[in-house]
Amino acid sequence: MRPEIDTVALDVRANHARAMLADMFLDQAFGPAALVSSFGAEAAVLLHMVSEVAPDAPVIFVDTQMLFQETLDYQLELTQRFGLKDVRRVTPDSVAVRRNDIFGRLHLKDTDACCALRKTAPLAGALSGFDAWVTGRKRHQTGDRADMKLIEATDGKIKVNPLAHWSRGDTQSYFARHELPRHPLVETGFRSIGCAPCTSPVAAHEDDRAGRWRGSHKDECGIHIVDGRIVRTAA
Repeated sequence: MRPEIDTVALDVRANHARAMLADMFLDQAFGPAALVSSFGAEAAVLLHMVSEVAPDAPVIFVDTQMLFQETLDYQLELTQRFGLKDVRRVTPDSVAVRRNDIFGRLHLKDTDACCALRKTAPLAGALSGFDAWVTGRKRHQTGDRADMKLIEATDGKIKVNPLAHWSRGDTQSYFARHELPRHPLVETGFRSIGCAPCTSPVAAHEDDRAGRWRGSHKDECGIHIVDGRIVRTAA
């Protein structure tokens, strides 16, 4: 395929994603909205787009207090570089952590409980004042995400996935075109980056999220699961 065709296709996808973000943050098509970002391996794409469309849009970053230091540094770097004006760092409830995971070892016996304590519950609280939220999920990342819709209605809120149909190549091309900084761990084989104890590098033939909770059947932290199932209801 000729490079100029790739360029045109990327422009179409990027313009469509930006239009969705404008609907969300400028027109508030679904009411007050926030972007939820892990500041992980591919997060810079959507953060860059938001900075172009609505740099004052609320951006929620859940710091589980078990993240890689590289992720914390990357969050500060992207926030400053993109001029994001409302990044909200959310942490787990300190009382709940002392009660349930005082030694930081809950993940060794119950990863679901650890994710619920350190990510799902803090995010739910942070989203309580919003009617809608934006994610950077993509269909190619895991089999469970393969039929994900652009717009979903879950748990009483609208969830929008502007990059759902993006391929890994689209993401790489966008990084290159806009000279976006990479998460420092990407060059060591991490393609999806969560908490340090539960994330490992992946091989070229593996799904992007194969390194999350490796050795278990778990591949979602819980924020995209309602009543025990991945929800993909079309809005």
